[in-house]
Amino acid sequence: MLSFVVRKGKLQIQEERIPRLRPGWAVVRVRLAGICNTDVEILRGYHEFRRTPGHEFVGEVVECADRKWIGRRVVGEINISCQGLGRKAKCDFCRRGISTHCEHRRVLGIIGHDGAFAEYLTLPVCNLHKVPSNVSDEQAVFAEPLAAACEILEQVDLRAHREVAVLGDGKLAQLIARVLHAAGPRVTMLGKHEEKLALARKAGIATAKANHKKRWTLVVEATGSAHGLEQALAMLAPRGTLVLKSTFHGAARLETWPIVVHEISVVGSRCGPFRPALKMLRDGRVDPRPLISRVFPLHEAVAAIRHAQRRGVMKVLLKTQEVLPG
Repeated sequence: MLSFVVRKGKLQIQEERIPRLRPGWAVVRVRLAGICNTDVEILRGYHEFRRTPGHEFVGEVVECADRKWIGRRVVGEINISCQGLGRKAKCDFCRRGISTHCEHRRVLGIIGHDGAFAEYLTLPVCNLHKVPSNVSDEQAVFAEPLAAACEILEQVDLRAHREVAVLGDGKLAQLIARVLHAAGPRVTMLGKHEEKLALARKAGIATAKANHKKRWTLVVEATGSAHGLEQALAMLAPRGTLVLKSTFHGAARLETWPIVVHEISVVGSRCGPFRPALKMLRDGRVDPRPLISRVFPLHEAVAAIRHAQRRGVMKVLLKTQEVLPG
């Protein structure tokens, strides 16, 4: 099969064998894969990952011991925990029901497991979710970042906040704003790029420039930048809540006194639940397709990564085979 690996900060093409089927796992033929900021940060050294990146995908199961999965369109949770690894003795986190923090976890395309920038990938069956028939591949490929946006609904009681600010106007920030908007509160996206803010307005979301002086009780930081944390703290009202979503290679500057003086609650937020994300797609409450800037064939992944980093570009996809209607 064709795949890409990270070597010396660059993507390199290679041919290798299709992964072997493991007990309790499935071999998935990738149909579409998404490029996100984490993939770019991996090339800059994030997690020192040296394998095949890519964790956003929709595919078709081609091999699995449980025959009912064969031919199914699927998306997959990216954290491989004790259950998927076949460990009889589960770690403390898995026993507590928070397998995304499994002591032994591997993460698709990020930590210890080859990802979706390839024609095939493998995942445990327990990580897979069937894609509803009315959800297209172009929508389903957003399931993982959309689930990450839905995680905020699990972590924060939105009923306590009439208004929410989303700091950032990139790919993840756009999905977060749409999920929060669908959940009820008034959402304002703050960003620097007018063309990106215009995408949010088309989805019914209010926008403002990032230097806006208003204070919010809830701010979601999704800039993907080391400067986002400091800026987000300055936007919060006393006793407000800050949700951090950015992951990047490097360190952020932080003065802790505003957190103490203003009694700010800080919530780290990473992966999220796939079921509500797929339900939002199925019910049409969130449509991410306007965020797609361009689709590249898999063999042009190097050019695709370069394009994804250009100013104004939103979601770039890799197509590994002919994408059929969902």
